[in-house]
Amino acid sequence: MNTKIILSSIVHKRYGKIEHFFKYKVPSLFLDLDELEIIKSKSKIFSINSFNIFSFNERDHGYRDERPIREFIAEMLNNYKVTYKNLKIQMLCFPRIFGYVFNPLSIIYCYDESRLISIFYEVKNTSNEQHTYVFARGNSKDLKNLQHECKKNFYVSPFIGMKGKYFFTNKLTNDYINIIIDLYDSDNKKILMASQSGQFTDFKVSKLLKYNLLNPLFGLKVMSAILFESIRIVFKGGKYYARKKKPKDTISFEGNF
Repeated sequence: MNTKIILSSIVHKRYGKIEHFFKYKVPSLFLDLDELEIIKSKSKIFSINSFNIFSFNERDHGYRDERPIREFIAEMLNNYKVTYKNLKIQMLCFPRIFGYVFNPLSIIYCYDESRLISIFYEVKNTSNEQHTYVFARGNSKDLKNLQHECKKNFYVSPFIGMKGKYFFTNKLTNDYINIIIDLYDSDNKKILMASQSGQFTDFKVSKLLKYNLLNPLFGLKVMSAILFESIRIVFKGGKYYARKKKPKDTISFEGNF
C-alpha cells in the first residue's frame, strides 16, 4: 500500500525579541485516497468517515461538509486551470482519536498518474477557521526538494502579525518526509520556523494503538501543546495581535513551484 504511518517530529522556533522553541512527536497519516476502503477493511478500530477509536473523516478537510475531498480538489484544480487525466491524491494529516482531531497543517499532493501537478497546504487555526494555499507545478525538476513562497493570508497565531511571507521547503521521498515553513516579516527578518518530519512505516493500526498507549490521548496533544506554548509566550511578554474579523474558509492560488 501507498498509505503510511509517520511518527512525526514537530518543531516550532520563534526568532526576534521573544525567542521561543518547542518540539514534540505525534503520529501522522500519509494517506492514498484511493486506498480508503482498503484501510477501512484492515481493522475494526479504524474507520473512514465514522466514529471509532481511530478514524479519518473527510469532513475535516476540503469543503468540510458531506462532500468528498476528491470533489474539492478536482474543482480547485479546474478553477486554477491545472489539467490532468487520472487524478491521484496523497495526503499528510493527523488521525481522529475517539472522534477528535486538530490539524494545524494538512498537505495534499495531487498527481496525474505519477506526475506531481499541485500541492495544497491546508492551514487551520484554533478558532476552527481554514485557509488553503494552492501551488501548481511549473518548471521544477527536483521534486524531492521543492521550494516555493507566498504572502501570509491567514490569521494563525495571536502573537504574530498578518504582514509577512512564507517560504516552503517540501522534501518528499519514498521513505521520508520533511516540511519546513519559514515566516519572514515585512522587513525580511525571519520570525518563525515550523517543521514536520519523519520516516514512513507500513500502515498498521497496531502501531497507532501502540503510540496511543505510550502517549495517552495524543489526539489532544497538538491542541494542548499550542495552548501551553501560548501561555509561555504571554509570560515572556509576547505582543498580542487582534484579529479584525472572522473569515469563512478561504483558498488562494499562489502560483507555480
